[in-house]
Amino acid sequence: MNVTVLVGGVGGARFLTGLRQLLGISPGSDKDPGAPHRITAIVNVGDDVWMHGLRICPDLDTCMYTLGGGIDPERGWGRIDETWNAKEELAAYGAIPDWFGLGDRDIATHLIRTQMLRTGYPLSAVTEALCARWKPGVTLLPVSDDRSETHVVITDPADGEQRAVHFEEWWVRHRAQVPTHSFAHIGADDAEPAPGVLDAIGSADAVILAPSNPVVSVGAILAIPGVRGALRTTSAKVVGLSPVIGGKPLRGMADACLETIGVDTTAEAVGRYYGARSGTGLLDGWLVHSTDHADVPGVTVRSVPLLMTDPAATADMARAALELAGVTL
Repeated sequence: MNVTVLVGGVGGARFLTGLRQLLGISPGSDKDPGAPHRITAIVNVGDDVWMHGLRICPDLDTCMYTLGGGIDPERGWGRIDETWNAKEELAAYGAIPDWFGLGDRDIATHLIRTQMLRTGYPLSAVTEALCARWKPGVTLLPVSDDRSETHVVITDPADGEQRAVHFEEWWVRHRAQVPTHSFAHIGADDAEPAPGVLDAIGSADAVILAPSNPVVSVGAILAIPGVRGALRTTSAKVVGLSPVIGGKPLRGMADACLETIGVDTTAEAVGRYYGARSGTGLLDGWLVHSTDHADVPGVTVRSVPLLMTDPAATADMARAALELAGVTL
């Protein structure tokens, strides 16, 4: 079967590991035309940023490192056994920005990516080349090869003025703890889906919205013209997993993002935010945690354990999503 998943960073990457385990996919099998199952992950690029002359793609790298066995398991991002000599040297020079940490191992990935981009390769081709080392077993597709960065309108604590900052500055430097007014996907209106993105949605046996941030991860993917339309017209059922349990996000600061756009931090509110495909929304099915309840008109809702405590538990979540999509193993 072909399963397509819309993912952000840490939560999406961990969900992919469970789905990969469920389908029995081995490293490198995404390149095997005879493989019985295939996973395509459409990955958010709204977090992508230029930093110290390097192009950094946090969500793509988190998925690649996680699936390739190179992620730091405690942080959930960056490389395992990382060192920070370059960061310390940049600080000694007084380099700006000084709030974003680049690990020495991680820098190698950014150097290769930047070199290839400046040579003229699109991000999707660069990602494929990087994955040749990590062999994730999952096809990782940036949602677009074009610039589409998430920016956040905040009240700057330094002077009380409103200004737009890159999402990474809001997230990492300010920890989402500043007055926040809106989000904007800069460049999205002129962007196009990367090669293979619309086909992956249209040809899928099931489409899953991972338990990623609905505003700045999945929402940034949906901002690319054509993606929402593909989700609404695919013959596959579209099933989402709630990133909110008991009124709190599984990870990160999705609550701050939801509050900014006027959506309650509940499984029901997020499901209604996505909406039903039978109306003007996206979902056929919605999975919420076993202790939660949700009424989403036009959407089949089921309650199952949604804590990704280990790959086996995550595989059970993936199985429930596929079952709700009408796909049986």
